[in-house]
Amino acid sequence: MKATGVVRRIDDLGRVVIPKEIRKTLRIKEGDPLEIFTDREGQVILKKYSPIGELSEFASGYAETLSKTTGHIACITDKDTIIAVSGGSKKEFLEQDVSKELEQLMEDKEVYTSKENSDLALPIVKNDNNARKHNAQVVYPIISNGDTIGTVILISKDANAKMNDVEKKVAQSAAAFLGSQMEI
Repeated sequence: MKATGVVRRIDDLGRVVIPKEIRKTLRIKEGDPLEIFTDREGQVILKKYSPIGELSEFASGYAETLSKTTGHIACITDKDTIIAVSGGSKKEFLEQDVSKELEQLMEDKEVYTSKENSDLALPIVKNDNNARKHNAQVVYPIISNGDTIGTVILISKDANAKMNDVEKKVAQSAAAFLGSQMEI
């Protein structure tokens, strides 16, 4: 565990303030749920809660099905990282932080489609530096109980491919299904 050198006191209601620098580094925003764990040595561990992360094994199977069905790279994200990928390099995508552009898309609950090889391709991972390795793509938010909890992303392997309504509907169906699984 990494020491930060920051000491905080617990107030009379049992609350402790997580320093702004740590919240920024860990991408914890006001209202984000945190899981609380303890270990045998008496340490308290806070972990950002990812509702879709609970479905990561299921999401991996779903991503594999999407990839086989569409012939594209399929990624499923929570709000912070890519939790499942199929049809593409796991090293390039899996457990990578999502880009600021993708975060904003989730916050706005927007659907994104890049229909052709253009400058409009959305960076998926944080350290992508707008490298245009994959151009045509569909991004659909996963919404559960009115909140965006992740995305379903289809990325073309072929630089000349164009995404159409079929890919959009497949991503929409996957996102709706995954969102409904969180509501059960």
